[in-house]
Amino acid sequence: MSVTLGQRDLSMPVLLAPLAGITDLPFRSLVSGFGAGLVVSEMIASQEMVQGKWAVREKAELGIDAANTSVQLAGRDAHWMAEAARMVAGQGAAVIDINMGCPAKKVVGGYSGSALLRDLDHAQRLIEAVAGAVEVPVTLKTRLGWDADCLNAADLARRAEGAGVAMIVIHGRTRCQFYKGAADWDAIRAVTSAVSVPVIANGDIVDAASAREALRLSGAAGVMIGRGAQGRPWQLARIAAALGTGRAPDVPQGSALSDMVSGHYEAMLDFYGMSLGVRVARKHLGWYMDDAGTPAGLRREILTAADPGAVLARLPEAVGAARQVAA
Repeated sequence: MSVTLGQRDLSMPVLLAPLAGITDLPFRSLVSGFGAGLVVSEMIASQEMVQGKWAVREKAELGIDAANTSVQLAGRDAHWMAEAARMVAGQGAAVIDINMGCPAKKVVGGYSGSALLRDLDHAQRLIEAVAGAVEVPVTLKTRLGWDADCLNAADLARRAEGAGVAMIVIHGRTRCQFYKGAADWDAIRAVTSAVSVPVIANGDIVDAASAREALRLSGAAGVMIGRGAQGRPWQLARIAAALGTGRAPDVPQGSALSDMVSGHYEAMLDFYGMSLGVRVARKHLGWYMDDAGTPAGLRREILTAADPGAVLARLPEAVGAARQVAA
């Protein structure tokens, strides 16, 4: 099982989904270290980036030029989408992804993300603008449709392929479902049947068993993992190995696990600065401790601590001495 993306051969077609506020550079770097076919940046608003209003990230922080990183753009205006694509491609982006799947009200209210599923002509113009602006591969991430009465992902996929898109990721829910209910992997098959470019299945894929079932039902060429990687940055590599497309990772246990978590914590402090980093890191620490079965009292103590030194001092007990990581 392999996916070709331009001149790139993704021999490990297990990808990390873009998750706002989660798949930042420290986390993507950690996941990449264990092994991933491709990691996708958090969504970037195209116009704000070009106009310099996007105040949080710069080139180095985005990790634009990392070998297996795709930069995801969102927007509603073809001009700004094309300009943003040129900008990140000029900074070294190897792949550019177009977001037409985000269901958040703020994004949809700005006629971006999955709102574009209600106007495929406009969506096509945006795709054509991005694909025509750069030489690097362009991909598309979207959903099954706006709602159960508007399942038009296959139509959008055909238009995207015609515009030059090299790969399509489909989340197996409609926009109006948000993240409720179960992802409909079988419904993705309408998209895989409609195009010849690789289609990647996304939604509720958390382990090898769900990956196999998603591939079987959808006919997809690969899978994209989001929430399944939270607290388990090795999970993409583990799934790839189970699918026969990668080497099984050395999943850290005991002191190796506490060292990895401590390193991730310190990387977030460096990345965001001390004050913001302490707050942002809490969700990741919570997921690590959930996976490790940390006692509730110790978990609460760590998540409420304001002193990074105190957090680092307790992590060996919180995750290093916990149960073995489940397969």
